Amino acid sequence: MKLALLILEDERPVREALRRDLASFARHVRIEEAEDVPTALEVIEEIDTAGDRLALVMVDHRLPGTSGVDFLIGLADDDRTAAARKVLVTGQADQEDTIRAINEAGLDRYVAKPWQADALCDMVRDQLTAFVVAAGVDPLPHLAVLDAERALSIVRERGDL
Repeated sequence: MKLALLILEDERPVREALRRDLASFARHVRIEEAEDVPTALEVIEEIDTAGDRLALVMVDHRLPGTSGVDFLIGLADDDRTAAARKVLVTGQADQEDTIRAINEAGLDRYVAKPWQADALCDMVRDQLTAFVVAAGVDPLPHLAVLDAERALSIVRERGDL
């Protein structure tokens, strides 16, 4: 089982920049991309069918057909995706949209465009660790992409070491 990260962004250059900045995770995390909500839903189905776990969703707010916030709200109602960490990556969401994302979708983080690559990687590592801890996933196979100190302390608390 691999942890999966989904990037939902309609602009190809932004998707490519996110993938490039997250390249250090690619050996250990399944990184998927979608340019619209229907494609994202297909990708989620593929992740689930493969037996992998959607751990993190990074979504732009402005998308064709629906908003990123509405997509995230939908994820909160799906058993396959409810535990996934949710990050809004945008420069466009207004305060009302952000509040809806927090209150209705359980938004975990907000990343403003443009982002700093190092800060983005730190945030992804933190969110993957939070997913593993909250979902009760064995952190040991995923230590390379987690906050190892935090993950190992959870393992020790559980008595697995």
